[in-house]
Amino acid sequence: MARTQATEYHLGQLKAKLAKLRTELQAPPKSGGGGEGFEVQKYGDGRVALIGFPSVGKSTLLTQLTGTKSEAAAYEFTTLTCIPGVIHYNDAKIQLLDLPGIIEGAAQGKGRGRQVIAVCKSADLLLMVLDAGKPHFHREILTRELESVGLRLNRKAPNIYFRKKKTGGVQISSLVPLTKMDEKMAQRILAEYKIHNAEILFKEDCSVDDLIDVMEGNRRYIKCLYVYNKVDVCSMEEVDEIARRPFSIPISCYQKLNLDGVLERIWDMMGLVRVFTKKVGHKPDFSDPVVMSEDRGGTTVEHFCAMIHHSLIKEFKYALVYGVSAKHTPQRVGLQHELEDEDVVQIVKKKINTGEDGLGRFKTTSDKPLRIADREKKKPLKT
Repeated sequence: MARTQATEYHLGQLKAKLAKLRTELQAPPKSGGGGEGFEVQKYGDGRVALIGFPSVGKSTLLTQLTGTKSEAAAYEFTTLTCIPGVIHYNDAKIQLLDLPGIIEGAAQGKGRGRQVIAVCKSADLLLMVLDAGKPHFHREILTRELESVGLRLNRKAPNIYFRKKKTGGVQISSLVPLTKMDEKMAQRILAEYKIHNAEILFKEDCSVDDLIDVMEGNRRYIKCLYVYNKVDVCSMEEVDEIARRPFSIPISCYQKLNLDGVLERIWDMMGLVRVFTKKVGHKPDFSDPVVMSEDRGGTTVEHFCAMIHHSLIKEFKYALVYGVSAKHTPQRVGLQHELEDEDVVQIVKKKINTGEDGLGRFKTTSDKPLRIADREKKKPLKT
């Protein structure tokens, strides 16, 4: 059946209504105590969460990568709580969380799925562990469960400017031609949310779902690596086909195959940047780097100073950068310079008078007014 323009408008309105009702259902209750959660304290330079169906090898992968003992058995739901571990890789500390297995319907709360997904929202990278011997649609089931609660895997936030106003009506404009929707469709979606005064600017060709995500404002765009475990039971052709899929990597925890490749992919997808410090007149300190990332504040010199000490930005004069990001060695840069991996940075602070020559330690001028008439008169003494 061919879709007409009226059908497209109606479908877009229904999508907005479904997203609005789904957000209301997932809202926490206004009264009553909260249940027991899986959240653990953040540690290290990044956080990676293991998610997948029960009995696919998540606990074994945690033990192989971090050395933390997580109970593994031949039956399902062996792991009942969140078990943290730490990966030491390239002088960085990456926190790895082993979460209980989720089932279909986890977004509605089945099998404590909401607590598991809540921890996923706080992670910088997801490792979706799949069984290579199981059907391929298991990946689609998990992706659908995560997207229904506002997680968008391996996607960038749509480039749409949206702002509510008190008056002025609806103003819709675009910098590029819109092929997936038009102005009338956007007005219908705004009417569904009961928004009658707003400003929307499309900076790229977006769909109805992208506009709804921007209006909801609670979406989380996160990177995901699909880890296919138990490839030792597959043929070479199947392993080759899995390896060619985007954002996918085949491994075997039982045979300890390609575990180094998983660490390399984790490092590349997280985009961690190591920056080494250098004191004036000394050699660089390569023992303890400052690790930064785009997901945790950025990779500028300003963020680098803030991670060392918050008062360093006020005293900052300029920085000397040695490494890939420098056009020449060394390069004198400001606070907005973007750093690259394995750069060396030397911070130069503003000069402050220390008072060695006597200046600045004692006041050379008086705070009293110059004119005698402006001075405050003392009260007469009581006799």
